[in-house]
Amino acid sequence: MRLAGPLRAAVILLLVGLTWLLASTILRGDGTSMLARFFFRGASEEPTAEPKPHRYKCGLSAPCPQKHLAFRLVSGAANVIGPKICLEDKILVSSVKNNVGRGLNVALVNGVSGELLEIKSFDMWAGDVADLLKFLRPLHEGTLVFVASFDDPATK
Repeated sequence: MRLAGPLRAAVILLLVGLTWLLASTILRGDGTSMLARFFFRGASEEPTAEPKPHRYKCGLSAPCPQKHLAFRLVSGAANVIGPKICLEDKILVSSVKNNVGRGLNVALVNGVSGELLEIKSFDMWAGDVADLLKFLRPLHEGTLVFVASFDDPATK
């Protein structure tokens, strides 16, 4: 009776399994894998969930002090990714809301209540800069002006 054939097949399967286990452990990055935990600790143990970091308004890394407004401005990337203006966890301007335009995107907000007053975009490539000046001149004290750029706002 020849045992060489089945023995070779068993050794090859064992080597492939160990190689897969080692590769999955190394590629996972933290030194453990689900398969290794299954074999060495038992299948009944549940993996421990890492606590999620606390999320503050507008995705900020720290909370804002009392009587302050949390905001985040992110200008667009060339003409591919639109700008984003967030105030008190409300998105004012974004590509998803489809209220962005080429040039400068301006959001006017009441500085006391945080109420959105107006949103407008000004094309600084083909548009007229006088439109932007007409928009900004009548503003009164206490109005917050948030500006985020999209595409090329620097020509005028």
